[in-house]
Amino acid sequence: MLRWLSPLNAWISRLCMYVAVAGLFSIVVVVAWQVFGRYVLNNTPTWAESIALVLVLYVTLLGAAVGVRDARHIGLDSLIIYLIPEQHRIWFELTCHFLVGLFGGLMMWNGAVLAKSVMPYKIPILGISEGINHIPLVISGVLIMLFSLEHILARIQDKKVAPSWH
Repeated sequence: MLRWLSPLNAWISRLCMYVAVAGLFSIVVVVAWQVFGRYVLNNTPTWAESIALVLVLYVTLLGAAVGVRDARHIGLDSLIIYLIPEQHRIWFELTCHFLVGLFGGLMMWNGAVLAKSVMPYKIPILGISEGINHIPLVISGVLIMLFSLEHILARIQDKKVAPSWH
């Protein structure tokens, strides 16, 4: 299973990073336009702040999922290395990856519940559903579960997950 899951996850992870980088660039453009409009044109675009906030959610949560895939999240590695004997480390590592995956599942579930509950409401200036703000929780939660599964399978097979950006 790891033979097809790792390349798929690496591809998804790179795609998420490309989307996040494009989103970050878009945030810079939108905020620059807002500042230009406010101070040069004396006509602030009212939509800019709302779009920037939506983009920040997507950039942050996609980046967080990629951080899980590339093991760039906060971990207890030093605690495990110094305090846990070598023969018992696998259980602690598997538990950590399982808990991260569980967190991703809770993010996905509760993000979906929240998105569904606010779907009828509109973001005033943009006129789009408020649920668009909560969809990144669902996407990121699914990706975190998928990436955690890859880490669990790799650790069971005593392999390492190669970062997407190498």
